[in-house]
Amino acid sequence: MDNKTLSDLTQKALAARSNAYAPYSRFHVGAALITEEGQVFAGCNVENAAYPEGVCAEAGAISAMIAAGGSRKIATILVAGKGPAPCLPCGGCRQKIREFATQRTCVLVVDEDGQQLFKDNLHALLPASFGPENLETGTDKTSS
Repeated sequence: MDNKTLSDLTQKALAARSNAYAPYSRFHVGAALITEEGQVFAGCNVENAAYPEGVCAEAGAISAMIAAGGSRKIATILVAGKGPAPCLPCGGCRQKIREFATQRTCVLVVDEDGQQLFKDNLHALLPASFGPENLETGTDKTSS
């Protein structure tokens, strides 16, 4: 990914982060993904008083991608958290990313200033994963 695309993706994730609804944890997270075709989608975390009913930023970005139609293959997903420790996707989000990942899907994490804290492929975060191809039914061929 070239520097301009990376900068644009970072800015989209940071902008989404600024819109997060996190009155309970006060931990704002934004995410932006780019598809293999170059479409960019962003999302932010949205908390709920019934804690397990919240939505992670990564899930929001993925939902935006699906709602828009078109590509369903994530080339790169970038997560913008807070603080010096990387805000890596939770286990549930790792599996959600995996649903639309390719062998090359990259996961990036930046801090609230856009400084990169982590970069690796999804396999490093979710090795030996279970995906759509494990459930091949012959009705929906969206997996790679």
